[in-house]
Amino acid sequence: MRRTRLVILLAAVISLAPFVFAQQRQGALIPAPNRSGGEGAGPYRTLVIRGATLIDGTGAPARGPVDIVVENNRIRGIQVAGTPGAPMRPNRAPQNAQLEIDAAGMYVLPGFVDMHAHAGGAPKNADAEYAFKLWLAHGVTTIRGVPLGSNEFTTKEKDRSARNQIVAPRIVNYQRPGTEWNEGPVTAPDTARAWVRWAANNGIDGLKLDSYPPDIMAALLDEARKFGMGSTAHLSQEGVAQMNALDAARLGLGTVTHFYGHFEALLKDYRVQPFPADHNQYDEQMRFAQVAQIWDKIYPPGSAEWNAYLTEHLALGTVFDPTFTSYVAARDVMRMRNADWNDKYVLPSLMQYYEPDRENHGSFYFNWTTADEIAWRNFYQVWFRLVNDYKRMGGRITTGSDSGFIYNTYGFGYVQELELLQEAGLHPLEVIQAATMNGALTLAAPKNKPIEFGIVREGLLADMVIVDQNPLENLKVLYGTGAVRLKDQTGRVERVGGVKWTIKDGIVYDAKKLLAEVARMVEKQKQEMSRRPAQVTP
Repeated sequence: MRRTRLVILLAAVISLAPFVFAQQRQGALIPAPNRSGGEGAGPYRTLVIRGATLIDGTGAPARGPVDIVVENNRIRGIQVAGTPGAPMRPNRAPQNAQLEIDAAGMYVLPGFVDMHAHAGGAPKNADAEYAFKLWLAHGVTTIRGVPLGSNEFTTKEKDRSARNQIVAPRIVNYQRPGTEWNEGPVTAPDTARAWVRWAANNGIDGLKLDSYPPDIMAALLDEARKFGMGSTAHLSQEGVAQMNALDAARLGLGTVTHFYGHFEALLKDYRVQPFPADHNQYDEQMRFAQVAQIWDKIYPPGSAEWNAYLTEHLALGTVFDPTFTSYVAARDVMRMRNADWNDKYVLPSLMQYYEPDRENHGSFYFNWTTADEIAWRNFYQVWFRLVNDYKRMGGRITTGSDSGFIYNTYGFGYVQELELLQEAGLHPLEVIQAATMNGALTLAAPKNKPIEFGIVREGLLADMVIVDQNPLENLKVLYGTGAVRLKDQTGRVERVGGVKWTIKDGIVYDAKKLLAEVARMVEKQKQEMSRRPAQVTP
């Protein structure tokens, strides 16, 4: 029994090794500078968004024209502004607004919620400002750090963001068990409970879990529930044979992030994935190549076992946060290496981090082949089906980006996640619902409190996105680089869209200006790198 217990404890520690190693390679984040006078305007005593078409985040169809009235940081009214196809009603109240935004022909959505956020750190991006501004420039007004950075860093930035002292989304702080306390690693149920109690008193909102042994996982989740703390888990392969997604959900896990744990629970002829004899999990190309090899070893979509699996998750209330965008480069590396935004908006240091490297987490394309990409394309089709079938049953889907790895850049990766949800089978209205209301509901649920954002509705916080193109017609218009189309009147190719304004807590940010500031950061680093002396290899 003691020998078995020791093996389980070692497995728990070993399962975290790749993540600890990756974090050791990243330097501390530099906090965002204080918000200057020219960064964002408001909140205003009264702000009116005039004549917009509203997509409210609930799944309801678009409607308009409407006027949205904001007082300070709350939505106080949504008023009919006229009849479609007819002139707007004149002299619409209120008439004494400090700021009016003419949004005629534009679309207003709730601020987006990124449920899987990391803010980087050297050598990728030393400054949190870079990630924060890219998120806001793409309409992301709330991020769940899993973790965003160290607990000390995150709690301070969370408070500064809540006070709107920095240009940043609202921050929700999830941390890994054992983070930043001085009583050693979490290796037993008692220490698991003790750490959760410590976390609840040290600014931590929820738990980012791995595939812990059952007794430790049960203790973590049970104690977190007592304190109204949420939970999400990356159920990594090192422990998933003992803790798959259904095992964890039965113990009370709130959210399964990525795909880990789903497919292992659906294996048809095995209890564990049949890895090759020469497999080494710490070789990241082997690790990620083998992920895709499981797609045809599970009970097939639509089978009784498949449906029973999803039905039980539905009964348990499990949230699926797929983060499709995290791994999309695996099915076409060349496309992501040459994405439209890379040159202007990706820091050279981040681009360098993405390139194949034995030590950088996620930079695993050491010899990535056509066969690897085909396997991943097959894997995505089954993964898409899993998420869409769960949605069709009534299961909750959220949106997370896991940016900062695998050619997946802050903000841009989030919009790509929306596109991938549509590819999975979600209607664009369901995609927006996943990106807004569903995230807000998931964050509020552990505290048994109503949501304060995620829907454009009277009484809720004034978190909104304004874009001058229809995202239901083409989600690409949400990218900072916009969408490319031919303008027939001139015969010229043009770029349209990009978020125009992001409003967080009633503060209006010019999204194009935020992108311009990011572009200056990128250009500055390029110039600094060009002035460095060349490295001479002996």
